[in-house]
Amino acid sequence: MEYRTGRHVVCSLNLHLVFVTKYRRGVLDKDAHERLRTAFSKVAADFGAKLVECDGEDDHVHLLVEYPATVQISKLVNSLKGVGSRLLLRDREDLRRLSRKGLWSPSYFAASCGGAPIETIRSYVRNQRTPAA
Repeated sequence: MEYRTGRHVVCSLNLHLVFVTKYRRGVLDKDAHERLRTAFSKVAADFGAKLVECDGEDDHVHLLVEYPATVQISKLVNSLKGVGSRLLLRDREDLRRLSRKGLWSPSYFAASCGGAPIETIRSYVRNQRTPAA
């Protein structure tokens, strides 16, 4: 496992994100996914993060992002969705006509991932030796 190191932190943070198109419209074709992947990668880099994987179907996209401890997830998500939508709708007139009120649903899914299962960590923490005095 690779760890990120900073001045006061050592971490390994991975995030699974899912963005759904507004009204679950199936508007994302192969070209749209490729354009989004490029845009998402640039936005992630601006945050000091790395887009590890990005793929999806015609009505949603999954991202796996490795990010530093200094990044606020909500700000990263807002930038990813905003820039991705803006660039895609700018370049694709067919999508612009279909998505007059925006490309993405206002909600998103986010889950931390990687490392040991939660039960293993829970057991490790529970079994620490608390000082007697």
